[in-house]
Amino acid sequence: MKFHPGRTIRALLLPLAAGLALTALPAQSAQAASTLVNGGFESDGTGTATPAGWSEYGDTGASYTESGGHGGSHRLSHYASSAYKVETYQYLSGLANGNYTLTAWVRSSGGQKAAYMALKNCGGTEQRTDLPISSSGWIRIVTPIKVTNNQCTISVNSDANAGNWINVDDLTFTSGTTGTSIHGADISSLAKSEAKGGVYRTSSGTAGDALSILRSYGMNYARLKVWVNPADGFNDKAHVLATAKRVKAQGMKLLVDFHYSDSWADPGQQTKPAAWAGHTYSQLKTDVYHHTYDVLNALKAQGTTADMVQVGNEINGGMLWSEGSTDNWSRLAGLINSGYDAVKAVNSSTVVALHLAKGGDKTGTRWWFDSAVANGVKFDAIGLSYYGYWHGPLSDFQTTLDDAASRYGKPVFLAETAYPFRLDSDDALTNQIDTTGELVPGYPATAAGQTKWMNDVTSIVEAVPGGRGLGVFYWEATWTAVTGNGWDPTDAGSGNGWENQALFGYDDKALSSMTWFSHR
Repeated sequence: MKFHPGRTIRALLLPLAAGLALTALPAQSAQAASTLVNGGFESDGTGTATPAGWSEYGDTGASYTESGGHGGSHRLSHYASSAYKVETYQYLSGLANGNYTLTAWVRSSGGQKAAYMALKNCGGTEQRTDLPISSSGWIRIVTPIKVTNNQCTISVNSDANAGNWINVDDLTFTSGTTGTSIHGADISSLAKSEAKGGVYRTSSGTAGDALSILRSYGMNYARLKVWVNPADGFNDKAHVLATAKRVKAQGMKLLVDFHYSDSWADPGQQTKPAAWAGHTYSQLKTDVYHHTYDVLNALKAQGTTADMVQVGNEINGGMLWSEGSTDNWSRLAGLINSGYDAVKAVNSSTVVALHLAKGGDKTGTRWWFDSAVANGVKFDAIGLSYYGYWHGPLSDFQTTLDDAASRYGKPVFLAETAYPFRLDSDDALTNQIDTTGELVPGYPATAAGQTKWMNDVTSIVEAVPGGRGLGVFYWEATWTAVTGNGWDPTDAGSGNGWENQALFGYDDKALSSMTWFSHR
């Protein structure tokens, strides 16, 4: 993540009575089968009120087929010019017990009280996946279930306001399961915040340890950046070691993010540490190795071995400019591989990730990793930054993520994302995102909007084929507005333009958006 002044859910399960999920389904049709039928809504053509194989409940006039499918010629749509509640469902019986996954391609206008796919009456807890908001590009979502009673109901639900719509198409119900293993956050700001008087509270207002509060909501992975010799003395080796002890004491895993700089490294700046400034390329390779090894070996020695490491941060244009620029791939490859080798020398099972800020740019991501592979760069996983207000629509994020996973055969994760819960500032510095025009359409700057954004991007990571979607890191959970903890490590008076995208509010209380950590 770059920071400078100026401008550059699955939600909590609704109670059964609140949505359209029925405590008792209407009587099932005699032809109920063990295989999903008409999942592409092609059987009847346009304008069919009740698609073949499906049933409806509620305001049934709001559910119908129409032309314009994802795969074939037609799709299911929910829409009405007045407020409506409708469920389109299909009951399956005679199923072999076991794990199943519902896959669906969806679009949504947003604005509904609820719009989701559900699997219910399958013998266990109902599973839901909210429809991400996308008015143009189709998005694939998945919902897993464990069938224990030889039956299951597949359900498409809308509780909508006037004029809201959804499109659903190409449903499949197949054996297998899904989920995400990383529900993480970057907390690099925490040590300095606390040193400058920052306080963190539970949702009810009790002061507490920020990591303990985050863990209570389901956070299971912490990301910490490392600067070589930062001007303020924070985000250095000593502070990473101290915070790592707290992370591991909470039972969380640890990602160490090497910037190979004394300050922010990102697509616009990859400045060498001052101590390495006059070094030759050969010396820089040694510098990268020794710095990486030194930090990670110290972590290992205190019993807090890193589980994942980023060799570089948002290295779209390379790192350690100019020697490590993408203008000279063979040299960049040597520097990255020096870092990779150091990670493995400390602990061979630590995952080495490469991180780009190209979450919505399939072409750019391909160019970078094709070049990396051609130059023998070693890596285990791919991390992408994706901020919806900067990096294009959710459908582009999915396309980029899916392509990276399949093209390089590696697990992928969302290394950085965030969303504002309000627009005004809690300090004197203008926020990076501070106008409604900058927001992603359909996602308001509220705690609910922040929650939905996080659940929806996590659903997209969960849907990466082959189980290659690892999960998500939030950036930056604990960076609240605390005097002295601004963006510039050389200026104690610099402010924070990101406090409206923390996971703690201006009253220091845990926001309800922390519930995204409990996404599958």
